[in-house]
Amino acid sequence: MTDDPNSEAAETPEPRVLSEAAKRALAEAEARRVAAAIVVLPPEDGGSRGPEPTRYGDWEKKGLAVDF
Repeated sequence: MTDDPNSEAAETPEPRVLSEAAKRALAEAEARRVAAAIVVLPPEDGGSRGPEPTRYGDWEKKGLAVDF
């Protein structure tokens, strides 16, 4: 390492060349991420309104304890 700011080591390296298979794999992975983000689950019949009770520790409603 050198303190010379004009050093050639400060240049950015050349971008990596990806094979066609790697490009396809990256495109498929991106498509899966987009598809996973779009999935919307239907509301549960008879389920609690508001935050998920198992996630937030809200195990009672209107004073009645809920046991799964």
